[in-house]
Amino acid sequence: MRLLVTGSRGQLGRALERLAPRFGHGFVGVDLPELDITDAAALRAAVDDAGPDAIVNCAAFTAVDAAEGDETQALAVNGTAVATLAEAADRCGAVLLQISTDYVFDGTARGPIREDQPTNPQSAYGRSKLAGEVAAALARRHLIVRTAWLYGEGANFVGAIRRQLDGGSRTLLVVADQIGCPTYAEDLADGLLRLLAAGAAGVVHAVNSGSTTWCGFAREIVRLLGAEAEVVPVTTGEMPRPARRPAYSVLDTSRLQALLGTPLPPWQDALGRHLRAGR
Repeated sequence: MRLLVTGSRGQLGRALERLAPRFGHGFVGVDLPELDITDAAALRAAVDDAGPDAIVNCAAFTAVDAAEGDETQALAVNGTAVATLAEAADRCGAVLLQISTDYVFDGTARGPIREDQPTNPQSAYGRSKLAGEVAAALARRHLIVRTAWLYGEGANFVGAIRRQLDGGSRTLLVVADQIGCPTYAEDLADGLLRLLAAGAAGVVHAVNSGSTTWCGFAREIVRLLGAEAEVVPVTTGEMPRPARRPAYSVLDTSRLQALLGTPLPPWQDALGRHLRAGR
């Protein structure tokens, strides 16, 4: 299979590039500054040049707070450009794999969220990603994968905690009233490639097994690093941000397990592997 991966220099794009050869796949990566996916003509040309069997769209406007002040640009990247990809995928007969997010939900659920539960984004970022889901579904062959709390090689929560510890911080204030599923880019990439091999279609939730709060996540990072630091729980209200975060966004992965025969590994195991890899 020949893969075209947009946003190839991001956390997930890099993981896909590392894993693609293990599945016998060819890999073509595109990203800024060489390609701006909001340039429809350039995007169509990139797809035509690559001649892919599958397009994995990892490109996204991911600055959640910045999107509140620039929803137009967030929608152009996360929504409108996906419609162009859907059209291009149909033209070359490729499947479009669109990466989406837990932010399409409003955070009021009281149990793991299934793929068929109603969406209700509460932020500009969430609205733009939901628009991307709608656009991706226009492709004749499409797979929409929602994930959450992603980390890997690049800027992310794990790296932010490490930098604070390396900078000498011994008290970390971390939100304790948001619950979700930390997800390792390497495990997600492996899951995506297996979903493609299985011919999966429609919407699938893919996160590492288990759930925690950001505070619990931070405490496990500190523990695994053997650092001497106290993680102090605070509320979302005590650390206000421009964009509203889902208070509860644990994604149900029953469909993923049915398709692959196994869930993604526990988040604690994944975090340990990430820290040992030193990325």
